[in-house]
Amino acid sequence: MGSPSVQLLAVLLVLGLCALAGGQKPSPCRCSRIAVENRKNCGFPGITPDTCFNMGCCFDSKVPNVPWCFHPLPKQESEQCVMEVSTRRDCGYPGISPEECASRKCCFSDNIVDVPWCFFPIPVEDCHY
Repeated sequence: MGSPSVQLLAVLLVLGLCALAGGQKPSPCRCSRIAVENRKNCGFPGITPDTCFNMGCCFDSKVPNVPWCFHPLPKQESEQCVMEVSTRRDCGYPGISPEECASRKCCFSDNIVDVPWCFFPIPVEDCHY
């Protein structure tokens, strides 16, 4: 795996870059709504929850054999709208405007093609660390 000094140097580099980036603990919805099988590693073996959160990542050690420190879901305008794309339930029609979508009390995000852009929100009570 490399010498201990190289590993230490790598950890210090990661921590230094996070300090420059101003890492911040993601919201509970951005962490709890990502499927375990979709977690993308954001840390290193033995990382602590505090170090992981300071890197702007999520930490959950309840599930073995998957990354415990992982990248959060993208930030949305409202916490109710944070969800995996596969979870979106259509609330509109092709070509709906953000304003029409909002009038339906739904979420709007047109960042990804071939998925609903206007979709139903999920209550934030479902979010937890």
